[in-house]
Amino acid sequence: MAGTLFVVSTPIGNLEDMTQRALRVLSEVDVVAAEDTRRSGVMLDALGIKARLVSCHDHNEDERSGQLVAQILQGQSVALISDAGTPLVSDPGYRLVRACQQAGIEVVPVPGASAVLAALAVAGLPTDRFLFEGFLPSKGGAREEALSKVLAHSTTTVLFEAPHRLLSLLGSMEAAGAGEREITLCRELTKRFETVIRSTVSALRERVAEDADQQKGEVVLVLAGATPGQARDAELEPLARLLLAELPVSRAARVLASVSGRKRQAVYDWLEQLSAGG
Repeated sequence: MAGTLFVVSTPIGNLEDMTQRALRVLSEVDVVAAEDTRRSGVMLDALGIKARLVSCHDHNEDERSGQLVAQILQGQSVALISDAGTPLVSDPGYRLVRACQQAGIEVVPVPGASAVLAALAVAGLPTDRFLFEGFLPSKGGAREEALSKVLAHSTTTVLFEAPHRLLSLLGSMEAAGAGEREITLCRELTKRFETVIRSTVSALRERVAEDADQQKGEVVLVLAGATPGQARDAELEPLARLLLAELPVSRAARVLASVSGRKRQAVYDWLEQLSAGG
């Protein structure tokens, strides 16, 4: 009989968050497929688990999936883990899961720690609906376009960000008119230097700029959803900036008011704010 693929969540920092079921599964499977075998090896050793580790990451997942599927069809069981938290959430693994499903192999989730859910739990923002965007593009027009869509969304949004880009991201949010939007910075969740800061975008940017420690470690941001007015502004902002690059504020306001159906004076005031903010 074929074996099973277990998709196993591991701690995001604190080893005490490892579930009893995950410990049992990782101890019993024939192979553990890990994003980084060295990092996962250290964690498994600390938990007293002796496992046969193979790598499964973005650069080898297609090839590795075929190998693992063949092993599972021969009766072996495999556990898929990521560097931390729940596999496939901004991590590799979906190709392996899909390959197993296409081969008729049972895929079993073993849930546990998740940075996304941990951040939502302490953010103090609505969680009945939320958008998970993961990491935005790192630079250029793609980053600006993605951020514009995030700021236009009406539900709570969860973002991952590299610590060295955190200050830049907050500055971009502020420049886009979201300075007074509620936001929670969750840094190093479950670890020794865990920090949860609830603030506005502008106030958080100032704090991060003043405290270099807030620009280190694993970062999760939870952003409040846009009000209807904020959503409209975010949707119109790319066009507004194009108009401002070519026309005086008064003429840009006339064109944008005609396109959007909004009152010219309100559009003019908004464009002046955009122009002043750079």
